[in-house]
Amino acid sequence: MKRMRRVNRETVLQQMMELAAGAANDAVKLAYLTGEDREQISELDLGALTEFKRSSNGTVEVKLADRAAVLGRLLEQLKEEENAAPAAFLQALDQPDGGGPPAPVCSRR
Repeated sequence: MKRMRRVNRETVLQQMMELAAGAANDAVKLAYLTGEDREQISELDLGALTEFKRSSNGTVEVKLADRAAVLGRLLEQLKEEENAAPAAFLQALDQPDGGGPPAPVCSRR
């Protein structure tokens, strides 16, 4: 059984960027591979490939990831990050001393 590795946000965003910018050349190469060339499949980058069908008459159907959707989601994530920084700053201002109870105020009259 294959062991699952932990995935963090940066890894996912990096993979999304690679998917959005990646070439589809290897998916096209896959369509032209013959039975004798099957060992070459492991060398192909098929990350953008979502569906592959070859019919009995030789017709090939290749479906790739929707790059526009991936780019849209990446843009949303970047906007969330931009908005998160000012919000975190304002929240830190509201919580003096790292979020603990407010420091006592001494006043002399």
